[in-house]
Amino acid sequence: MSTENWAAFSVWAETVVKWGMASSSVSRFRAAGLLAGAAFAVLLGIRLDLWEAVASRPRGLRGDAAAVYPARESWMSIFQNNRKVGFAHRRLQPGDAGYDLDETVVMRINTMGMVQELRLKSRFGLDRSLALQHFEFDIQSGRFRFSARGRLAGGTLSVDTQSAGSQGRIDIPAAKEIRPVAALAEVLARADLTPGKRYELDAFDPASLARVPVQVEVIGPEDLQVFAETVSATRVTLNFRGMVQTAWIDASGDLLRERGLLGMRLEKTTRAQALAPLGLEELPDLTEAAAVTPDRPIADPQGATLLRLRLQGPVAETLRLQGGRQRYVDGVLTIRLESLEELPASIDPRQLGAFERVFLRAEPLIQSDHEKIRAVVRAALGENPELAPLEKARRLMGWMQLHIEKRPVLSMPDALSTLENRMGDCNEHAMLFAALARAAGIPARVEAGLVYMRGRFYYHAWNLLFLGEWVTADPLFNQLPADVTHIRLVTGSMQQQFDLLGVMGQLQIEVVEDD
Repeated sequence: MSTENWAAFSVWAETVVKWGMASSSVSRFRAAGLLAGAAFAVLLGIRLDLWEAVASRPRGLRGDAAAVYPARESWMSIFQNNRKVGFAHRRLQPGDAGYDLDETVVMRINTMGMVQELRLKSRFGLDRSLALQHFEFDIQSGRFRFSARGRLAGGTLSVDTQSAGSQGRIDIPAAKEIRPVAALAEVLARADLTPGKRYELDAFDPASLARVPVQVEVIGPEDLQVFAETVSATRVTLNFRGMVQTAWIDASGDLLRERGLLGMRLEKTTRAQALAPLGLEELPDLTEAAAVTPDRPIADPQGATLLRLRLQGPVAETLRLQGGRQRYVDGVLTIRLESLEELPASIDPRQLGAFERVFLRAEPLIQSDHEKIRAVVRAALGENPELAPLEKARRLMGWMQLHIEKRPVLSMPDALSTLENRMGDCNEHAMLFAALARAAGIPARVEAGLVYMRGRFYYHAWNLLFLGEWVTADPLFNQLPADVTHIRLVTGSMQQQFDLLGVMGQLQIEVVEDD
């Protein structure tokens, strides 16, 4: 299969809560003046439509530490476009200082024409209000395995990671209470579920090591068929940075149904139904389901030096459409191919700016300081210290073309695991190439967005290298610079790639000019 058949994306998410009120009193001596001022403020607010905005502002939602949450075990079948692809098992029970919440998810997923099994296991230690205190997480798919352990202390969630024998550490700010999505139904069931009520939540997703703000809106009561019986439920929507999911919960806090992106949904079932063998019918390809078809084909994707597109749909402010080779004005995105002609023959590390030096450091998933990564750099570059940064980048990319198999992988992408297993899709290639470049003294970042192949735009990841100036590079497609059909939507860590969720499945692209 050619490299034109490869692209990938990752979607993970979960959710949580906090809220407060304030009151004040005044003396009778100042009452008249305050009343006059209040009347003026009310009239001004009405004229400017401010009160409607304040009234509709989502509230925080605090868990109830005095509540007694019943021990609960639930099984759910996972469907993609009405075809069963896996199951989820959740169990809540009293623990030493609050509650223990265990969750297992097993899925069979078709990505890029290859069906793979994905297993995720999570264990959360929660306080009396179901707020996160510590967690354990493991994800496994084929030969790839990633694990993380975290504990909350002093407003920081400190996470230790392990992958391919390499250990890392990530500190995540967590001043507010955070809860896994598996506990959200329990908390919401004890809140005011009047239709139209809106709440703000903070969520932690162990699969992406991200704390994600979430907004919840109560839609209203709805009857569902569960185990051939009619059950009263409340329908709510969950907004993860623009990505909207829908959930149905009953009065006791039991999750009955959940519906998300790309035809994915969960339904409460019996244990036997959840564990029943999966059928042999062909599964829909998630990469194809997420792809965006433009209004017309691009004549010469690899040969074009300029591409101008009109983007329609929810283009979130958090997306990185502006900057570098991209210009975004009035809904039109212009991308110009970078020139390599005036890049310097050498870069003095001492002359790098503070921003560039950040992207020379090792990270938990970009282990550029590991000896196995450094050994590859020595093998690819030899002992010639006079190599220009551009030549170094080309040699490292050439090494990856020879030694890393292009194959879809369902796991947390990290450089060392990719090197150990010698395979991966665009995410794994981008993480490994970033590690190799940094080990070679080249500042490197990871970008994600869309790339054009076979008449459609697919979600994809690549790199940005500092070679005297920032230049795109795609190690999967062996492109330096990357062609102009690479549309950057986000840049940086896995946490920032959550911003892709708000546009996935909703973006429309019109080709204005390709030259």
